[in-house]
Amino acid sequence: MSKNYLSLFVSILILLVSCSNDTESYEPVPYSLDIPQIFSDNIIPPIIPNDNPLTEEGIDLGKRLFFDSILSSDESISCASCHNPQNAFTDGTPTSPGVDGVFGNRNSMPLFNLAWNYDERFAWDGKELSLERQALEPVQNPVEMHSNWPDVVEKLRAHPEYPILFENAFSSSEITKELVTKAIAQFERTLISANSKFDRYSLGQENLTQEELNGLNVFMDEARGDCFHCHGNPNNPLWTDNAFHNNGLDSSFSDLGLGAVTGDPNDNGKFRSPSLRNLAFTAPYMHDGRFSTLDEVINHYSEGLQNSSTIDPLMKKVDQGGVQLSDQDKADLKAFLLSLSDASFINNPDFQSSNN
Repeated sequence: MSKNYLSLFVSILILLVSCSNDTESYEPVPYSLDIPQIFSDNIIPPIIPNDNPLTEEGIDLGKRLFFDSILSSDESISCASCHNPQNAFTDGTPTSPGVDGVFGNRNSMPLFNLAWNYDERFAWDGKELSLERQALEPVQNPVEMHSNWPDVVEKLRAHPEYPILFENAFSSSEITKELVTKAIAQFERTLISANSKFDRYSLGQENLTQEELNGLNVFMDEARGDCFHCHGNPNNPLWTDNAFHNNGLDSSFSDLGLGAVTGDPNDNGKFRSPSLRNLAFTAPYMHDGRFSTLDEVINHYSEGLQNSSTIDPLMKKVDQGGVQLSDQDKADLKAFLLSLSDASFINNPDFQSSNN
């Protein structure tokens, strides 16, 4: 063999050996949501972004990040501090304190069935246009985690375990804020609540009491509760329209809600209709947590409506203060609403904290 051929052979051999010694990129395992029958029978499939498909490794990473206080400036609070599984991922307070003890002006929204938010607007005022983007803001908000993303990313890169977890989840040695929020969004999309007493009733597995049945009738009756326009019906198991309404809380607004996002004064005082699922666990209620009990919420719609220039047309009886329910109808409506609560959701081990 000539020297030239020998040199070429050796060069090729070195290249092949070098390539064989390179670490092969880990391919994360695809994950498919287990869609409950009550959803598959009634509503279209969930939204999973093409650029953030669900994987076992991504979900596990997102769960760990969700419960890890490393995201906050002084490592004293995590996402779960304001979104506690035992409260259906809210925190049981009207508004939540951040790392500096400063309280915001909004109630912590519960988190479940987020993959079915078809308009992809999140938060009480709709300011975040994807679940991934929604997770960006709390980290740097001065009344929440009061950190900044370069510091958070640096802490994650220096962590003994996170680099390999990101590598496994995203086949990338880089850690970025976008990958952090993608992982958290993957975990949040797995938070499915669909096993309430009413769900089992709808599937023919359990009976409702007479009070709960009458409460459903009040809920669906335009002459009485008239609740279904904003909060769905048995054929919409999300129990929300995910739209924005001025539901007559105030005659004037210190918090403009959607109006502050769109700049349209016609949107002032409009906030997202929350799901009626899990009301047994998510008090206090409304965007500012002003109502401590479900009775107060019902009383508001019955006789406490406040008129304003942007009041929703669905608040048809605002001039009478509300729908004027009888005491019996109030009690029955409450019984029905509580039948939408899912105890298995708040006790699901897949949604509980893991040791970091």
